[in-house]
Order: sequence, then C-alpha cells, then structure tokens
Amino acid sequence: QEGMPQTPSSTSMFTPCGFSPHLHNSKEDEQGGLIFQDGNLTSASLDALIQHLIPTTDYYPEKAYIFTFLLSSRLFIEPHELLSRVCHKCIEQQRLDDPVLDKARIRKFGPKILQLLTEWTETFPYDFQEERMIGHLKDMIHRIAPCDEAYWKKMNQLLQTLNQKLATLSHGQEGIVKISAAVSDKLVAFKSKPPSIQREILSVCSDPYTLAQQLTHVELERLSHIGPEEFVQAFVHKDPLDGTKTCFSEQKKTGNLEAYVKWFNRLCYLVATEICMPAKKKQRAQVIEFFIDVARECFNIGNFNSLMAIISGMNMSPVSRLKKTWSKVKTAKFFILEHQMDPTGNFYNYRTALRGAAHRSLTAHSNREKIVIPFFSLLIKDIYFLNEGCANRLPNGHVNFEKFLELAKQVGEFITWKQVECPFEQDPNIIHYLHTAPIFTEDGLYLASYESESPENQTEKDRWKSLR
Repeated sequence: QEGMPQTPSSTSMFTPCGFSPHLHNSKEDEQGGLIFQDGNLTSASLDALIQHLIPTTDYYPEKAYIFTFLLSSRLFIEPHELLSRVCHKCIEQQRLDDPVLDKARIRKFGPKILQLLTEWTETFPYDFQEERMIGHLKDMIHRIAPCDEAYWKKMNQLLQTLNQKLATLSHGQEGIVKISAAVSDKLVAFKSKPPSIQREILSVCSDPYTLAQQLTHVELERLSHIGPEEFVQAFVHKDPLDGTKTCFSEQKKTGNLEAYVKWFNRLCYLVATEICMPAKKKQRAQVIEFFIDVARECFNIGNFNSLMAIISGMNMSPVSRLKKTWSKVKTAKFFILEHQMDPTGNFYNYRTALRGAAHRSLTAHSNREKIVIPFFSLLIKDIYFLNEGCANRLPNGHVNFEKFLELAKQVGEFITWKQVECPFEQDPNIIHYLHTAPIFTEDGLYLASYESESPENQTEKDRWKSLR
C-alpha cells in the first residue's frame, strides 16, 4: 500500500458536507448544469453529474461527492458504462489521443485520475469483478504512463490491492455458502425430539459474555462482505428515461446482504430450538436465563443485530407459550431488553440506543468501543422507505441529488461500522456450533413445545394432533 493515496476510513469521507463553500447562500444557483441550494448540490442532469466527477489538472471532486455519486449512479447507468464515459471524457479533455502528449499537463492530471480510480476500487471493489472495468483501468494507465514511469507502479499496486480484496471477499462468500449448504442438507426438520446425543449450547459455551463475543465475531465477519452498492441494487427499478431495461438486467448482486438476513433468521430459530429442546422445565428456564444474559452482553457490546435475533427467538410463540417454564425465570432483565427493542414510535428506544453507540464509536480509543452492529432489517427498511418515498428523478429529468445525499449518509455510516476489526479472540468451536447446530423448523418447534408443556386450548390441541 506504500506510496498510494490513502482513503481515510473516517466517517468524514462519507458524510456529505456543503459541496461548494464558495457559493453564496442564494436560493438556487446554477453552475455547469448543477443546481445548488444553500451551497448544497440538490439536482443536476446525469451528464452534469458525470462531468462533476471527472478530475482535471486543477480540479478534484470532493470525497463525499465521489461516494454519493458512485453509490447512486448505478440506478441510472451501469458501473462499466460510467467508467467508460469517464475515461472517454478524460481522453478528450486532456487530449490523450494526440500523437504528441503535453507531458507537463498530464503530470498534473495523472495523480488525480489515479486517486479517483483508487477510491473507486477501495469503496466499490465488487464493481471490478467485471472484465470491462479492469479494461478501462488499464487503458487509462497506458495513455498516461509514458509521461511518468511512477504511474505503472501505482497502477500495479492498485490492481494488487484490488485483487487481494476481491480474493478475501470471495473466499468469505464461499465459506458462507459452504456452511449454509451443510446446514440446509442436515436435520433441519426434526419432527420429533432429536436424540439425546444432540449437544446443546450450554455444553459448548456456558459463559454469556463469551457467547456474545463470538456472536459479534460472526456478525462482523458477515458484515464485512456486504458492498455498499448492495443497498442500492436491492431496490433497482426501471429508470423512467431508459424506458425498457432495468439497469441491472443480470441478477441483482445482493447475495451478501441476503446471506446476512438468513443468518439473523437462523439465530432466531437456534435460540428457540435451544429453549424448546430440554425435557425438564428447570433446564429450559436455565437456557432462557442464559440467553437473556447473552442478549444483555450483546447490548453492552453494541451488537444490536444479535440482540434483536435473540429477543425475536424468545418471542416466537412456541417459546412464549411455555408459561410454566417462564414462571421459573427471573424476567425483570428480559423486560428491560424487550423495552429497548420495542417497535413503538418507529423503534424510538432502539434508535436512541443506536445513536448513543454511534457516538461512542466516533470518540472510541479502542476497537472494543468502536463496535456498532445495527439491527439490520430495520436499516434495510429505512433505506427502502427513503427510496420509495422520493423520486430518483425530478419532473425535468434531473437526478434528485438531495435524495442520494441522504442515502449516502445512511450507507456511509454503515460502511464505517462494518470496517471495525473484531477485538475479541475467536473460538472456532463455538462459531462452528452457531453455524451448524441443527435447528427445528416451525413445526418442529411447536411439537417440542407441546411435548414440554401440553396444549392449553382447543386450537393448540388441534395443531398438535395435525403435527403428529
């Protein structure tokens, strides 16, 4: 990484700040087809936005702009097409086709275009899984390299770093795929109680704090694979100016995001399975209390996704109907946690806690204090509503840039969080158990639940009968 322009991983990179401070605060101000309001870019034609991305000898776009535009542009134009247009415009503007190149000029331009390409590969590496993208990169370098040998070196470093990153990411994806395949082939639909050789969570890990740490490992590992663009690609619709084809005619490249949601569901079911499995009421109560403690540790760590999965598992009706079991549990702690994750007021309590964790993360001195793992389904829902609630284009055909600034703010914050290195030591044994322990289907859960505490009313009796 030596000698390369570094991209700071601080939030500042992603938080849109006033774009053109030199603009006086007029109501609206137009500059090269870009519309500003109070110094912030609010809308523009797609062409003007692309032009605003392109560095020249004396201009380089702001970090926040680069991130916002690269994130949202894919709703209008595919990344390879965008890069192609950027390269063509650079060739034109810097006269890179001339038989004799203006070396002095290109030496001013070269570092800037390299910096832009570096930021693109660092923030959206998945875009470069496409041959065409790498082709454009190499073409650009071939044109400017004759003016400065150092450009070759920088280019090679850029490609090396990119390859390493993509290798790590795809290796992680393969690992996740292997695990999910192994799990889905196996045992998932226990009809009756599993044989007693089945290990249970307490024999693998009896310390709530340790389990909360290992869950945090799994969360951060899975989060690290999600590309920021997946949030946008999940909601790609047809672009009205494009008429027929959606931007991403191929599959919607959101695999990592979907795998992460599956993990959440697995954890819910694992918690419910562990509670419904033991034959004795006292043991079931012990498992419930254990998970309450794990959930509380998750809350303290800032791991809200595992926390929510554990609470959801405990609230599944096969678990919540076990009244005799619950009567043995000290429930005060559980109610406090439930209150934290209460959906009332659009999850007001949770959002307050999340803001607290985010604030702590910004001022943190250690990785331990930096951890913020948001309740993921709610993050996706927020982004979905932001996307549905505002048009991508204004009636005059301009791109609604204000909307994308808000989108970039939400996704940018998430990127900052997913980059945290997990500070806890990994326990492969516990992590393996979390990924591979057999879980009941919903029917299996009900069966186990009725066998533990017999049906109370006619509805439950009928259900039990049909399950058996």
